[in-house]
Amino acid sequence: MALETVRWQSGSLYIIDQTLLPTEFREIRLATVDSVWEAIKSLRVRGAPAIGVCAAFGLLVAIREQPCPTTDDVLNAIRNAADSLATSRPTAVNLFWALDRMRSSAEVHAHLDRDALVARLESEAVEICEEDTRRCRAIGEHGASLICEGTGVLTHCNAGGLATASYGTALAVMFRAHELGKRFEVFADETRPLLQGARLTAWELMRAGIDVTVICDNTAAQVMREGRVQLAVVGADRIAANGDAANKIGTYNVALIAHAHDIPFYVAAPLSTIDFSIATGDEIPIELRGSEEVTHGFGRQTAPDGVKVYSPAFDVTPARLIAGIITERGILRPPYDASIAAMAGPQTATF
Repeated sequence: MALETVRWQSGSLYIIDQTLLPTEFREIRLATVDSVWEAIKSLRVRGAPAIGVCAAFGLLVAIREQPCPTTDDVLNAIRNAADSLATSRPTAVNLFWALDRMRSSAEVHAHLDRDALVARLESEAVEICEEDTRRCRAIGEHGASLICEGTGVLTHCNAGGLATASYGTALAVMFRAHELGKRFEVFADETRPLLQGARLTAWELMRAGIDVTVICDNTAAQVMREGRVQLAVVGADRIAANGDAANKIGTYNVALIAHAHDIPFYVAAPLSTIDFSIATGDEIPIELRGSEEVTHGFGRQTAPDGVKVYSPAFDVTPARLIAGIITERGILRPPYDASIAAMAGPQTATF
């Protein structure tokens, strides 16, 4: 039942349009760099790993969108498209990681003729996609041990197959536990204002046959107080070198509530989500979204005309609230300065 959130087939890029879920499942073709940029910006494709994979293939779209008869033309198309796509969303570090990897591959192989260079870049983008699936599977293997029989698990936003190439990060933990025959219940925060938890996480978990209950964001404390939750697992869009983690707005709330109830709070993310150049979460850029997502959610006005709106898309959970970071190479534990630093060398190696 694996999803192909981002798919490259016969020289064309396809994505699942997540703005239509859960009522309509539709793949759309992205034939221009502008359409790739718009898809990332408008959340047609979302989730840090999926954004990175889509951007990598987006550079191949650039080569096919315009005449590129020479190696130099290919290199210029890659550079220009990478610069453009880098402006689509500022917080997800996987976007910049994937673009940098594709740019580096283009520069390293700039001595090749035009066709050989294009083939090499296509292989690199495909490998980025396949690596993501392997990493997510490994995250699921490492994280599944955290779920015991009868565990209540709370998650926020969507970190499933829709947020990656196919299998997920936080939800990979649940998918693998389910595959192992464990019985547990998931509480999915609706995740305002765009309801990624209610629309996407619940859809994915139900599709997999996992017991899931949608709750309003402001219900998390109550279900924890009632003893229904023993574990919280979320994804991340960028993790600083000290372990501070940026994720969908409202995640920090969940971490604080979990801490108050002595419930372990875990972050699940591939090592590519760690930004080793950023010392703390204070340096993570936080995207601000348009006011209409709050005042006119899904086309209906729910706030007075002219009211001021503050709508950050992400918040940062301090490392001190995180029990562990589930990666493809195991679960990192505090102190994160040390455990993350140990990953700094090999983190770009092929997995």
